[in-house]
Amino acid sequence: MSAASLGAKVEQYMKRRVSPESASALIDERIKELGDWRGQMLAKVRDIVHQAHPKIVEEWKWGIPVFSHSGIVCTGETYKKVVKMTFAKGAVLKDPAGLFNSSLAGNIRRAIDIREGEKINEAALQELIREAVALNLHLKSKISKPKTQPESRKRAR
Repeated sequence: MSAASLGAKVEQYMKRRVSPESASALIDERIKELGDWRGQMLAKVRDIVHQAHPKIVEEWKWGIPVFSHSGIVCTGETYKKVVKMTFAKGAVLKDPAGLFNSSLAGNIRRAIDIREGEKINEAALQELIREAVALNLHLKSKISKPKTQPESRKRAR
C-alpha cells in the first residue's frame, strides 16, 4: 500500500463516527494494514491494555485507537519509527518504572514511545493503565456528586 493511499484511508477514518464494535474493527484493520513491527506492537499494547483492565472500551477518534474507561485512558498511535501510547492525564500518574519518555514538558499528557526491538515492561505498563482508570473513576465521582451546602449557622444571642 502506498503512503498516499494509506494517508487517504487515515483521512477517511478521521471523518467517521463509529460504534465501539466498529472501533475494534478499525483497530484490527489498522494493525493489519501496518503489516510490520508497528502493527505487532500495537496489537501487543492493545492486549496489555485489556489485561490491565477488562472494562476498557476501544474507540476510534482523531483517526487513532483510543482506550477509555470513564474518560480517555490512553491512545495507541503509530508513526514511522515509534508506536506511541499517550496517556490523557499522564502528568498526574505515578511512574516509578520511568515508562514515560515523551511529551514530558506538557502539563497534562505524557507518552511512551516504543521503538522497534524495544521490550515493554508489561507489569509496569499494566499498573500505569490501572492507575489511569482509577484516576478517571475518582474524577468522575467528584464531578457527579452534588455539592452539599453547609448548614447556615444562626448566631446565638
